[in-house]
Amino acid sequence: MRREYRCVKVGLVGLGLETYWAQFAGLEARLQGYVAEVEQRLAGEAREVVNLGLVDSAERALAAGHLARREEVAVLLVYVTTYALSATVLPLIRRAGVPVVLLNLQPEAAIDYARFNAMGDRTAMTGDWLAYCSACPVPEIANVLRRLQIPFYQVTGMLRDDPVVWQQVEHWLRAAEVVHQLEHSRLGLMGHYYSGMLDIATDLAQVSGRFGIHVEMLEVNELSAARSRVTALEREQKVAEFHRFFDVADDCSSFELERAAGTAVALDQLVETRDLDMMAYYAMGTGVAQNEDTMSSIILGTSMLTGRHVPVAGEYEVKNVIAMKIMDLLGAGGSFTEYYAIDFHDDVVLMGHDGPGHIGIAQDRIRVRPLAVYHGKVGAGLSVEMSVQHGPVTLLSVVEDREHGFRLLVAEGESVPGPILEIGNTNSRYRFRLGARGFTEAWNAEGPAHHCAIGVGHVGSQLQKVASLLRLPFHQIC
Repeated sequence: MRREYRCVKVGLVGLGLETYWAQFAGLEARLQGYVAEVEQRLAGEAREVVNLGLVDSAERALAAGHLARREEVAVLLVYVTTYALSATVLPLIRRAGVPVVLLNLQPEAAIDYARFNAMGDRTAMTGDWLAYCSACPVPEIANVLRRLQIPFYQVTGMLRDDPVVWQQVEHWLRAAEVVHQLEHSRLGLMGHYYSGMLDIATDLAQVSGRFGIHVEMLEVNELSAARSRVTALEREQKVAEFHRFFDVADDCSSFELERAAGTAVALDQLVETRDLDMMAYYAMGTGVAQNEDTMSSIILGTSMLTGRHVPVAGEYEVKNVIAMKIMDLLGAGGSFTEYYAIDFHDDVVLMGHDGPGHIGIAQDRIRVRPLAVYHGKVGAGLSVEMSVQHGPVTLLSVVEDREHGFRLLVAEGESVPGPILEIGNTNSRYRFRLGARGFTEAWNAEGPAHHCAIGVGHVGSQLQKVASLLRLPFHQIC
């Protein structure tokens, strides 16, 4: 992603009521201190916090809205510190025009009733109470936003000593980072669809319009030409890199390793010159020996790119490389997969795929195996074999949707040990709460393409937030 857009800007505003400041000494400063605490908690390597201050009037709200727009904030956190009029916050939200998360955070779990009632001065007591009054205006604000069809999201809890709150806030911010990085990403498409796979055909206007992704068309000839210019030294260095990156089987010939190395070097150059963040490809290369040589030696290079956060999907799977990128941006990995078979004895689903694998989620080092034939494809050469780390996993499919362009389909399960098919492909055993039969039917009923992305950890709640910020439907079957 372009360096100048690497950080997402997060808008933060505190809500208050100007009338209170003259009535209750110290209240304004106290609430400003709360906003400063939140600002400190929001800091992150890939985000910049734009503190819009304590907004306490419609005039200040409008000014804050203009500032939010000038600063190009991607998401707006509205910290409701005390009672505030809905008319105070509406100009800000309208002008900012970005997703809104309402932070309904009390400073502590409860008011100290004994301390409070011993204060004696009822004015001071009221000022103290108002510092705990964050819940009061949220229904009013929510009412207005619902009536105006302005989406909003909520985090309710305590400012201090509430890890659930800050986990939820962090998930929203990570989701904002994912959306921001997607809309500044470039997707390279090389070749054409695998003939007959109607489910993976994708409307590229929807890809750019819904995700903000720029689509760059690539030629196989461009990669082959770059490959022809790779030097013997570059090949030698890449073969050495293969041995560090992969577990290379003894039966992999030096000829095939050098052939794959030339393609891998050319791929690195193509990604650099075209400034790509992800890529999908498929081409048989038949009729042009140079192109067939290129496309039959592409798997090791694309696996290395995938492991270095430039996911690559085979079979020209546009929707799935987006799913892989989302999972990778969340730190979950994101490897290309599909159903292989069902083991009804163990009640598990066997899933995997040929082509690139993600080293970041492999149970062990990715193994390189020679194949005499690429099933369903042209040529022969080296392939990769791996299983996904044992433990919690999440499946993500980007599914086409008639009304919204796309929707996100998710399932959480477990990668479990056991025998796999050692055929030079990625392959894992997955167990789901619905059972193998129930999962398969529930997943199929949602009409996804037959590929999906697999990542480690249970990240369904984070993916739901990504979908919300993208304004796409979301469905999780388990």
